Amino acid sequence: MIPDATARRPLPGALPDSADTSPEPAGREVGAIEISLLLEAIRRRWGYDFAHYSPASLRRRLDQARKAAGLAHLGDLLSPILHDRDFFDRLLSFLSVTVTEMFRDPPCYRAIRDSLVPVLKTYPFIKIWCAGCATGEEVYSLAILLHEEGYLDRTRLYATDFNKISLDTAEKGIYPERLMPVYAANHRQSGGRAAFSDYYTPSYGFARMKSFLRDRITFSYHNLVTDGVFGEMNLISCRNVLIYFDKTLQDRVLDLFTGALRHGGYLWLGTKESLMFSAVAPLYDAVDSRQKIYRKKA
Repeated sequence: MIPDATARRPLPGALPDSADTSPEPAGREVGAIEISLLLEAIRRRWGYDFAHYSPASLRRRLDQARKAAGLAHLGDLLSPILHDRDFFDRLLSFLSVTVTEMFRDPPCYRAIRDSLVPVLKTYPFIKIWCAGCATGEEVYSLAILLHEEGYLDRTRLYATDFNKISLDTAEKGIYPERLMPVYAANHRQSGGRAAFSDYYTPSYGFARMKSFLRDRITFSYHNLVTDGVFGEMNLISCRNVLIYFDKTLQDRVLDLFTGALRHGGYLWLGTKESLMFSAVAPLYDAVDSRQKIYRKKA
């Protein structure tokens, strides 16, 4: 006898949160199949490979995208992913890491100011890669720090991300003015030497970063999963990105960074990330283990 499929259908209206957060074993299995199909569709249609992202994080972010689109099942994402580029670009905003702010984790920036800048100043010119730059707050923070240290005019910063919407925001350098007091407080705690308001122009509720900062930054599309070395850097910053990758992809990205760094160059990771147990760990010395700053051995 074929069971009546309609017997388990919910009443019309919004799906309860519990339907997604505590699925039955059969529901989890179906969800895993849906995610596998979605990832294969994304890879074959658009060339993005999410196979080595953290499964729990990936499911959570896809589910957020499903809810935002007003869809009942993860599988319902398949058709718009295949046929609607704008929809896919919006989906990337859910799949990429965009939680950031100016001078986030001020002690990290103080460590950069105190430990790295005196060494970097001895070079005639330096190149910095901010990988996974999201909407750009971190690369502007680095530009401000270098300006205050009198070295910005001898620096080229490269800010990359695979999310074109986030990258566009970063290149414009326009942020809600209501966030500026938080950013200013972070800046002071990081050892900032000027008023944070010196670095942006307010207008109609928004703040645009000054052109002398933007002019030193090159924004570029780059996918850490599939693209190659982005080269010969003195400092690579990639904070709070690796935690969303599985061990295989973490090792690949760390190997990529190692190939992109000059000998004696610095790698700056997020506070919850580490080189420990990675294949490239023997190639680095710890500069500040607490702030996860490492130096590639000469």
